[in-house]
Amino acid sequence: MKAYTQMTKEELNAELAEQRAQLSVWEEQNLTLDLTRGKPNQAQLDLSSKMLGVISDRGDCFSETGLDCRNYGILDGLPETKRLFGELLGLPEDMIMIMGNSSLNVMYDTIVRCMLFGVAGGREPWVRQGRTKFLCPAPGYDRHFTICRTLGIEMIPVRMNEDGPDMDMVYNLACSDPSIKGIWCVPKFSNPGGVTYSDEIVEQFAALKPAAPDFRIFWDNAYAVHELYDEEVPLANIFERAKEYGTEDNIFYFASTSKISFPGSGIAIMAASEKNLEHIRPILSTQTIGYDKINQMRHVKFFKNAEGVLEHMRAHAEILRPKFEAVEHIFDKHLSGLDIAHWNNPRGGYFISMYVMPGCAKRVYQLARSVGVTLTPAGAAYPYGRDPEDSNLRIAPTFPETKDLRLATNILCSCIKIAAAEKLLSKM
Repeated sequence: MKAYTQMTKEELNAELAEQRAQLSVWEEQNLTLDLTRGKPNQAQLDLSSKMLGVISDRGDCFSETGLDCRNYGILDGLPETKRLFGELLGLPEDMIMIMGNSSLNVMYDTIVRCMLFGVAGGREPWVRQGRTKFLCPAPGYDRHFTICRTLGIEMIPVRMNEDGPDMDMVYNLACSDPSIKGIWCVPKFSNPGGVTYSDEIVEQFAALKPAAPDFRIFWDNAYAVHELYDEEVPLANIFERAKEYGTEDNIFYFASTSKISFPGSGIAIMAASEKNLEHIRPILSTQTIGYDKINQMRHVKFFKNAEGVLEHMRAHAEILRPKFEAVEHIFDKHLSGLDIAHWNNPRGGYFISMYVMPGCAKRVYQLARSVGVTLTPAGAAYPYGRDPEDSNLRIAPTFPETKDLRLATNILCSCIKIAAAEKLLSKM
C-alpha cells in the first residue's frame, strides 16, 4: 500500500472512511480485550503447579543448615536459595539477600530506607538534604516512576537508545548535580523497549563517579532469563565491571521469580556490596524477623539449580514466542510501508514498544478504548506520563488468549491508521 505521507487528500479521506467503517463493526461486538499489563497467562502459571506439592510434611521444611523453615530465623535468606540465585545471575552468594515475593516492594522499601536513613558512606538521609532527584531512562517502567512520584522525588528523563540509556546525558547530569541520587535501570529486555544494555553501556555505569556520594544505580534485572528464542542474549555483569573501578557500593541490584514461578508468591532478591549490606541489615531487622523461608525452600526443591530454572524458562518461551510473533506479523502485514508507525521485535521480556506518528498516541488509545480494547495509557512509559512526542504505546501480548490477541492487534492497527489519517488531513 502507498505510504500515508504520499497520499492525496482524497486518498486519505477514502482510507479514513474505510477504517472508521471497520471500527464501527467491531464497536457493535461489545468487546472486552486487555493489552495493559505484562502478566503471565494461565498456561505459564501451570508450568509451576507442581511446586505447590514439593513440601508435603515436616521433613521437607529443614534447610541444609538444619534450620526449621517453619520457625523464626535467618534475616537474609536460606543459603541454598542464595546459591540458586548466585548460579543463575552470576553473583557471589554473600552479596545476596533473599527477601519477599515482589522486587517492586523491595525497590520501594530500598528507596524509603534511603530517604529515612541514608546510604552507606553517604551524608544524612535523603529527605534531609532538600530536593531529591532521580534519572529516569524513558521510555521505561511506569512503576519505577510511580515510586518516585509517590515519594516526591523529582524525575529527570534520560533518552533511551538502542543499546541503553544515553550515557552522555547520564554523565553530564549525575556528575554535575549532587541532588541527583540515583537512576533506574532495566538492563535486559527493558520495559517496554526490549533493549539489552551493551557491554560498553554497562562499563560506563560501572565507571560512573557521580557528584553525590550517596548516589545509587537501581539495577532492576527483572528479565534476566526471559529469552523468547534459543540463543542467549548476554548482559555484562555490572558487579564484575564495578570491581575494576572500585564502585561496587554504587549499585543496588534487584531480581525476582515473579515471571518465572508465581507472580503472587515468587521470591525477590537484592544484591549489594558488603558495605551496603552492613548498613541495610540492622534497619531491615526492625522491619522483619525474616521472610518466607518455606517459599524459599519450595523454589529450591522445585528448580534444584540454575539449569533447572533455564529449562523451565524454555517452556515459558514456547508459550510466549508464538504470541509475540503473531503481533509482529499483524503489525508487519497492516502497517509496514505506510510511514505511520514502527515497533521493536524483542528477543525477550514481556513487551513490544510501538511508536505511532508523533501526536497520535493518545488518540490511538482513545479509539481503541472506544471499541473495547484497553491499552496501557499513552505516555505511561515516561516520567509524569509525559511523552514529549505523544507517540509511544506499550503492548503486552502475554496474557490474552491468542484469538483475542490477534483481534485486539488488528483493531489497534485500524486505530493507528485512523489517527494518522486524521493527523495528516488536519495539516492539509
